[in-house]
Amino acid sequence: MNTEKLTTRKENFSEWYNQVIQRAELADYAPVRGCMVVRPHGWALWENIQQSLDKRFKATGHVNAAFPLFIPMSFLEKEKEHVEGFSPELAVVTIGGGEKLEEPLVVRPTSETIIGYMYSKWIKSYRDLPVLINQWGNVVRWEMRTRLFLRTLEFYWQEGHTAHATRREAEEETLRMLDTYTRFAIDDAAVPVIPGRKSLTEKFAGAVHSYSIEAMMGDTKALQAGTSHLLGQNFAKAFNIQFSDENNNLQYCWTTSWGVSTRFIGAIIMTHGDDQGLVLPPKLAPIQVVIVPIYKNDEERSKVMPMVETVKSALSDLRIKIDDRSEVTPGFKFNDWEMRGVPLRLEIGPKDVEKNSVMAARRDIPGRDGKSFLSLEQISTDVNNLLADIQSSLFNRARDFRDAHIFEPKDYEDLKTIVEEGWAYSWWCGDSACETKVKEDTKATTRCIPMDQPGGKGKCIVCGKEAVEKVHFAKAY
Repeated sequence: MNTEKLTTRKENFSEWYNQVIQRAELADYAPVRGCMVVRPHGWALWENIQQSLDKRFKATGHVNAAFPLFIPMSFLEKEKEHVEGFSPELAVVTIGGGEKLEEPLVVRPTSETIIGYMYSKWIKSYRDLPVLINQWGNVVRWEMRTRLFLRTLEFYWQEGHTAHATRREAEEETLRMLDTYTRFAIDDAAVPVIPGRKSLTEKFAGAVHSYSIEAMMGDTKALQAGTSHLLGQNFAKAFNIQFSDENNNLQYCWTTSWGVSTRFIGAIIMTHGDDQGLVLPPKLAPIQVVIVPIYKNDEERSKVMPMVETVKSALSDLRIKIDDRSEVTPGFKFNDWEMRGVPLRLEIGPKDVEKNSVMAARRDIPGRDGKSFLSLEQISTDVNNLLADIQSSLFNRARDFRDAHIFEPKDYEDLKTIVEEGWAYSWWCGDSACETKVKEDTKATTRCIPMDQPGGKGKCIVCGKEAVEKVHFAKAY
């Protein structure tokens, strides 16, 4: 492990972020520009995110499938807004097997088109609906400015694609999945997201409406952490996804798509991390508890290790790691596991064996304040209670930080000041010209129009015209 002092978040948040990822061994830079290698600790975190989301998807009736990585270029060209939105980011294959291809193949940036093509083959009757499919995989978008987890040429994600008989059913699905993402973020990742509708300028290319969960990072920038799109009949008409209704009339389907990617790992890092490194929520942490045996010689070891095994057995329902490395000091181990974000550390030495107790150190509360002695007799109950408290504490701390950095501007000049160090929550008339002005003047964008609105009317913070909705303006990743 690199023992150099970590750059602090206040000194350089971006550099701190990059250092944490590499020192905690979550990921590393690949030999291909803009790509990353996800290391085992990072992949284990992604697997836990996958398992949590996958369980939620299946509980709402969705099933998994897999679709090709290569998409005919003509497929993307069928939906005009879609191809225009993605054309700058496409990676295109023109040669295969040493010969020029008759038609170029796009390495998928997203799968609406190829899935739409398949749905047109599978869906014939209203009895075939709804179709509720999700796929786990990787996609490629030729980003010019990349950052580990947040924006890479290739990244991993899930993308749900559904087809319905009516607009109402498709809208219900779109909002159901937005709520699914919200519940996952809050309950499992301890990230206090704000669910809302994207502006027409910020919506997904080819969608009627896009919704997102927006999270505030530790530097107060916003991060779009998940999206859910009502695609209307745009892709159904482009790919002729039709069905015979109950009156035997031919109708176009209504479709949706929704996704969360490895970008969410970046959200967890920047929401919870501190100047000692990574801080992981217990529900998703690859290692929930690390046990560090402390002894000076073989005699002490023979006393300590049986108790270590006893504690491990008592905590068998948790993800446990015993750090019995002999080549490094206990202090090195403490720093190492703090950097990796393990929620709880248990220290067991000869004196602990005599007292039939262990020393517990919480990752979310560094130093003496986060330490306590736990009785061996109640170790399972006490550790589980501590992990539950850490989980809720991380959420509360992140929520309080977010709420303390959201302000309602008095006027446009106030908004320009606010977005330098936080989010502005204000009335907006919905005119893209006002949106563009804010972006040009401040580099802040409309993050989302929250689902939870105050009601009533107000004056647009930019132009002063009547407005019926409030929006969050913020700088974003």
